This record gives sequence, C-alpha cells and structure tokens, in this order.
Amino acid sequence: MSVLLRAEHAGKTYGPLTALRDVSLAIDEARPSITAVVGESGSGKTTLARILLGLEVPSTGRVLYRGDDLRAIAAGARMTFRREVQAIFQDPYEVYNPFYRVDHVLTTPVRKFRLAANAAEGRAQIEAALRAVGLQPEEILGRFPHQLSGGQRQRIMVARALLLRPKLIVADEPVSMVDASLRATILGSLRSLHEELGISIVYITHDLATAYQISHNILVMYRAGVVEAGAVEGIVTQPEHPYTQLLIGSIPRVSTERNWGSAAETAMAGAVPPGGCSFMDRCPLAMAECAEAVPPLFQTAPVRAVACYRYKTAPELAAADLGTVLVGMHQPGSRTI
Repeated sequence: MSVLLRAEHAGKTYGPLTALRDVSLAIDEARPSITAVVGESGSGKTTLARILLGLEVPSTGRVLYRGDDLRAIAAGARMTFRREVQAIFQDPYEVYNPFYRVDHVLTTPVRKFRLAANAAEGRAQIEAALRAVGLQPEEILGRFPHQLSGGQRQRIMVARALLLRPKLIVADEPVSMVDASLRATILGSLRSLHEELGISIVYITHDLATAYQISHNILVMYRAGVVEAGAVEGIVTQPEHPYTQLLIGSIPRVSTERNWGSAAETAMAGAVPPGGCSFMDRCPLAMAECAEAVPPLFQTAPVRAVACYRYKTAPELAAADLGTVLVGMHQPGSRTI
C-alpha cells in the first residue's frame, strides 16, 4: 500500500474541549478513492480536514506525508505537499480578496508552482481548467468575486485545484452554500477529477444523500470520534450504529405520510458518563457497559467497522487499522436513498 497521507491516532483539544479523538485514516496513492466524512455540526469533521491539510497541528497523534511527519518535513517537501494535497472550503467567498479579480486565485498557483513556461501557456491551462468544471473563461476571467454567483465562485476553486493536478483534494462542505441546482454540477466535477485523473477525495459533509451518491467509503463521526466506517453501500442501506440509523432516518423522503423521527430520536437525553460511549444519552439501546468505557471499533464485516458494544463478539479493530475496511469496493454512481 503506497500511502500518500496518513493520520495516526489524531486528536485535537482546545483547552477542555475535545474537537477530535483518536481518528486514523490513510489515503492510498495507488488506489484513489472518494471517502466521505459525515456527521452533525460539532462532530469533528472540519477539525479532521484541517489536520489533514496541515492547517492544524494535532494535540495527540500525528499526520504522515509519504511516511514523514508533516510537522518536520523539509521546505521542498512541504511545497510538494501543498501542491499534491489541495483544499476546497465551504464558503468560496472567503477565499477571494474582493480587491482582486478572480483571475488572481488562478494565476497565483500557476506562478508559485511554476506550472507554465510563459504567460500564454499559463492562460491556456487556466482556460482548460475552467472549461473542465463547466465554466466559460470569457464569462469568468476579468470579473470581481461579487460579480459571480456562489456556484461560479465554488467551481473556480475546483478549477484551481485541478490546475495543480493534486493527488488528494480535501473538500469541506463544498456544496452547502450553493443551491440544489448547482450541487450536482459541483459534485459531478469532483467525481470527474477522481475518475479521469485518479485524484482521491475526502468529502466532508453533513449530507448523507450526496455522500452516498459519490463516495466509495464513509466515516460517520459523532462527538469527535468515529462511530461507524466502511464501504458506503452497506452503511447507508443497512446502518449498524444507532447514530447512523438516526442519520439515515432523518433523510426526507417523498411520502404522503409524516413518518419523521425514530426510536433513537425519541430516547431520553441525559448526561454522558465520563469515559463512556458518547452516544449513550441519545441511544435507546444503551447497556450498562456503555457507561464504563468508550466502545472500540468492532469489525463486523470485511468492509465495515462499528463502535458499539452490541457487536462486541466481532473482532476488535485498532483505530490505526481502519484503512483495512476503507476500500474502493463500490464505484460511485447515481444512487438514491
């Protein structure tokens, strides 16, 4: 396994607040995949994304880039890391300087990473990248950020990533601030980058429906930790962890009957016991041992792991071995829930 980027037991605390707890994840360069990281707000998704991008230093554990600790790599290797691991953030407007035309976010990486021999070649690369994400260069270049729609600004950031031909894109809620008509276009652009160029994608989202449509693998996070992980098909169609079941049950469906809510949603809320399962206060299936220790990941299938004591007869999976259940078993397609 040729690992491009690996998080080992990564954790992050801000004073008394635990934002991320013991998360391990590996991105295999030889087998590009799309991995979704899902969960509600505050579950640790964005913290994980920022740690993978080197924007945050983990309080515990480490991130390895091609086998070397990201905190200690040389300047040349860091420049290569910046090119090979790209980010697409939730709010595209924050990336732009309103005093510069949008060309600036495209010409800067061309110049900084010396992607072109001259200005004409750089311009041709920029125009090709824009067309690849469904934008017409003559309608985009020369304009200021406020003159473009949110969807156009976000697709420019996808084009910017495409310019650098990265090995990995970490996309943090890339479609949450655009309307529904543009979500399919942006996600389709990301999927095309994966299929045509072999780029791996870590797709951070709270939207299980879009995660199911484009991903091979999925990590479900709750209160800073991973509660279920594996191939997306099985987890979304037959969720095992009570929290994943709650998420699946909350997806709107076309029906003439109101069938909102689930057993997990109607469970009595209470205090989470120190050192116990983080979902215990919302879980209708909680047992006494759930209050005693955080459940480890149990490997319930070759491509499935779940942090729940109901599956304690299954082999225990070390967090560092999570990559064994995150494999490209299913090609993303136009699935529906």
